[in-house]
Amino acid sequence: MSAPLIYHPPATDPLPVLYEDEALLVVDKPSGLLSVPGRLELHKDSLILRLQTVYSDALTVHRLDMDTSGLMIYARSKEVHRALSMAFERKQVEKRYLALVWGRVAQDEGEVDLPLIKDWPNRPRHMVDHENGKPSRTLWRVVERFENTTLVELTPVTGRTHQLRIHMAEIGHGILGDCWYGSEDSMAAHERLCLHASQLSFEHPATKKRVTFESDAPFL
Repeated sequence: MSAPLIYHPPATDPLPVLYEDEALLVVDKPSGLLSVPGRLELHKDSLILRLQTVYSDALTVHRLDMDTSGLMIYARSKEVHRALSMAFERKQVEKRYLALVWGRVAQDEGEVDLPLIKDWPNRPRHMVDHENGKPSRTLWRVVERFENTTLVELTPVTGRTHQLRIHMAEIGHGILGDCWYGSEDSMAAHERLCLHASQLSFEHPATKKRVTFESDAPFL
């Protein structure tokens, strides 16, 4: 097992709440902050606990990796939590990510279909396993090419842990700043993981209307 992560979460004052109503919150999580408390006492500080100091009814619906920034939805009642959780489970929530990856991606769009499994000796890392891995699929398209890097939009068809990070690394275009996957060049190219949940679209549980939220990637 890997050693406990060094945890220096960033400040969130004011709280990065982009939208709120009686049913839910939409929050722009910063990189470096856990979505939910870790098992160790030094990893308790998290976005949900910070939110609950102001919104005592906030409930976690889904998560982002600590190093990934971007949009998250929080329910404000058990009924809304149940509805949103079912929407995620049924893939009725559309998610888009922006990632800055190493190298100039040649094609304009494509997909990665590689099964993933937990790398038990090195957890919490995951890895490709064609025999025992769970199906994992990511769609990608180029947004802009730079000299040595490419900005891509990623759409996870499945929601496996570290899926986007592993899939981009496996096709030779590791996400910049990813200290676990990719090449030495991609790992050293940025001080943070350049992965951001930039868009969420879903049916509002109360109004039944489709709503879309967007957030700019802070590393651009």
